[in-house]
Amino acid sequence: MREPVVNLDALTYAGNLQNLKPLKDSPQHVFVCGSIADAPLVSGLLSLHRPRAVINFAAESHVDRSIDGPEAFVQTNVVGTYRLLEAVRAYWASMSSREQSLFRFLHVSTDEVYGSLAVDEAASSETTPYAPNSPYAATKAASDHLVRAYHQTYGLPTITTHCSNNYGPLQFPEKLIPLMIVNCLAGKSLPVYGNGRQIRDWLFVEDHCAALCSLLESGLVGETYNVGGQSEKENIEVVNAVCALLDQMAPAIERDIQNAKTGYPLERYADLITFVKDRPGHDRRYAIDARKIERDLGWKPAETFETGLRKTVRWYLHNQDWIASVTSGQSRQWIDHQRCHASE
Repeated sequence: MREPVVNLDALTYAGNLQNLKPLKDSPQHVFVCGSIADAPLVSGLLSLHRPRAVINFAAESHVDRSIDGPEAFVQTNVVGTYRLLEAVRAYWASMSSREQSLFRFLHVSTDEVYGSLAVDEAASSETTPYAPNSPYAATKAASDHLVRAYHQTYGLPTITTHCSNNYGPLQFPEKLIPLMIVNCLAGKSLPVYGNGRQIRDWLFVEDHCAALCSLLESGLVGETYNVGGQSEKENIEVVNAVCALLDQMAPAIERDIQNAKTGYPLERYADLITFVKDRPGHDRRYAIDARKIERDLGWKPAETFETGLRKTVRWYLHNQDWIASVTSGQSRQWIDHQRCHASE
C-alpha cells in the first residue's frame, strides 16, 4: 500500500513543478516549496504530518557549479543537513518508544566522497576511507559525517547511501547524458572534458529508487550502503552510445538538423563531439562495490546500461516540450555556458 509523501523542495534552478504533474490530484502527495535549512518550516511540517521516515535527497549536486561557487554547496549540503538533523532529532525525541524504533532517517549521498580510483584499483566499498576532491564531494562528505555523528551521539536511527552517477527521464540537462541528448537535437557541440577517458558507474534512476525503498524497509540502522549500477563506462563511451542511439531513433538528416560547428546538414551526431580543456581536479574513476546491499537485501539493478539508456533517450525524444521549458531563462544561460564546458 502506498503511503502519503510530503515533498519539500526549494525549487532552485533545476527544480521543475512540471515533473509533479502526475501527482497533482493525488491525496497521497503534498508539495511544499521550501528549504531543509529553514528549521521552523521543517519542524512545523514534521509536527503536522508526523512522518515515519525522512529521506534527505536535498543537495547542490553539480561538480562544475561547486568549482565556480562553493558557498551554495556549503550552505545546502552542510548547514542544511545540520538544520534538518536538528529538526528531526527534536521530532524523534517527542515520539513514543515504539514510534522511535520504527522511524528512519535515510541520507542519500554520493560515491564521490571516496575520491578518485586508478583504472585497475578495487571498487570503493562502504569501508573505503573518504578522500573528496571537489567542493561538492567535500560538502557531501561533511554531511555524511554529521549523519553518522547524530546516530552515534544521539541514537537517531539513520541509514546512509552512496550512489553512483544517476541517469534517466526528467534529469535536468546540465548532467552528461541529458546534455548530450539536448545538444544533439539542437545540432550543438557535444563538449567532452580532456580526452573523455574518465570512468563512472551508471545507475538508472528507477533502480536507485527501488534500492532506497528496500533500504527504508529493511536496511540496518547506523549502516552505510553503496548503490551502484554495475555499469562502468568511460565518458566518451557514454557520449558515443547516446549518439548511436539517436542515429537509430531520430536520424539527423531526417530531422533536418544543422551542424552548428560547420553550418552544413548534420549526418551523424558523433560529428558534434568536441574535446575541451579538462576541469580542475577531475577525478579519473569512480567505481562502486555494491555487494553489501545485494547480499543483505537482495537488491541489484534491473536495468543494464544499454536498456536504461535506450529508455532515457526515448523519453527525451518524446518530451521536447519539457526540454524547452527547463532550458529557458536562468536554465538557458547555464546550458549556453555548458557549450564550452563538459558536464557529468
